[in-house]
Amino acid sequence: MLRIFRHYVSPIIFVFMLVEFVLFVYANLKVVNTSFMYGFPSGLVGPDPYLYAIYLSLLQISLMWSVGLYRFESIANPRTILVRTFVVLTLTLPAVALFFLVVSKSVRVTVSYAPAVVGLVSLLACWIIAAIMRMILRATVNTADLNRKILIIGAGDRAQRVIDLVKSNPWSRIEIAGCLDIREEWREGEWRHPDVRRIQGTGIVAAIKDTGAVEIVLALQDRRGVPFDDLLECRMTGTYVTDYLSFFERESRKILIDELQPGWLIFSDGFRLSSVLNDLLKRLGDIAVSSVLLIIALPFLIVTAIAIPLESRGPALFRQERVGRNGRTFILYKFRSMRADAEKGGPQWAGEDDPRITRLGRFIRRTRIDEIPQVFNVLKGDMSFIGPRPERPHFVDWLKKEIPFFNERHRVRPGITGWAQINYPYGASVEDAKEKLSYDLYYIKNYSLLLDIIVLFSTIEVVLWPKGVR
Repeated sequence: MLRIFRHYVSPIIFVFMLVEFVLFVYANLKVVNTSFMYGFPSGLVGPDPYLYAIYLSLLQISLMWSVGLYRFESIANPRTILVRTFVVLTLTLPAVALFFLVVSKSVRVTVSYAPAVVGLVSLLACWIIAAIMRMILRATVNTADLNRKILIIGAGDRAQRVIDLVKSNPWSRIEIAGCLDIREEWREGEWRHPDVRRIQGTGIVAAIKDTGAVEIVLALQDRRGVPFDDLLECRMTGTYVTDYLSFFERESRKILIDELQPGWLIFSDGFRLSSVLNDLLKRLGDIAVSSVLLIIALPFLIVTAIAIPLESRGPALFRQERVGRNGRTFILYKFRSMRADAEKGGPQWAGEDDPRITRLGRFIRRTRIDEIPQVFNVLKGDMSFIGPRPERPHFVDWLKKEIPFFNERHRVRPGITGWAQINYPYGASVEDAKEKLSYDLYYIKNYSLLLDIIVLFSTIEVVLWPKGVR
């Protein structure tokens, strides 16, 4: 697993993106050069072919990322590949037209429809490449040569949780070489994985040589008396050694809350979001993104503000107290999606198919239109565009008692969208809140501009293909 700007990225997907970008540049360049070679479009002396090819390829890669075409799950279904690449094609056409429009201010275009033809041909070429590339990836990604073998040290509950995590993700590309039981942790009635080899009566170094594992995952219930000399020998000869919590963080892109210890948080890398420079850059980015979004969304704001009172009596805008950075409270703005008397019995979480939600409210929730007024919270500085979801004081007081480290999510500004929101559905229980906290802590710990960009693009996928929305 690659770590780029503190965020874990699949090396297969990373290489796949680079190869696809090169192919896109080549295809776009070939289409433009061929059109010039045959005198079409006549009179079009721009744009520069290389500038056009790079611009369009970067745009296509970004859009494909935003619709989930760089996730292993998206290659499982050929129909999904074709549909989503077609969506990218449709979204890219206006950007191509805009590019030629800007260029046409300084060049003479005698054939008015030529730019559209050139743009469409280059997009179709890239669409075919993208579909074929994913078919190839789908056929080759399951080969054993791409797997990396791990040896789990331990055979208790922690070892089984590691196995559960690996098995829950068919695209993890991890092969479990076995569990080395050096502490006699294995219990026959409690062991859930008879297909996983249990190794006994040998040392760590010998087990690594026997299994051919390239990584050790230390998943003992108790670390006291661990043979660190053997671990050091393995590490010095090129075998990776990973502790239990770090393995979970890397493979699940979240932090395991149940067994989290303050010492791990203290000594682990990360938690740089609150530095002065990062805070300033993030704030400037929030203002820029929110200003653009507000301009684009203005028609939706006007139409929604008019439609809500027509269906359900009461104000269009919903104001609610939320907990922000450092525990300060602020008033959050949303479009009202429930009846005006929805909480006459006291604060409560929204449930699936909640009867308090109006018909229009269900639509604006599913399309995330109800969240747009929060842009004003971002401009005021109460929120960030990307960050943990702000919770109500009533629930915060309760969840702090129920969930360890819950208050740590208030170290940063809350956000409209965030790492937890794109990875986990709407929460309506303590367990849901704990699961979302595991993603929030990962975001805070591994914050970078890259991670913000990933969240931003992934939010587009959530809007286009709603998942987990209540």
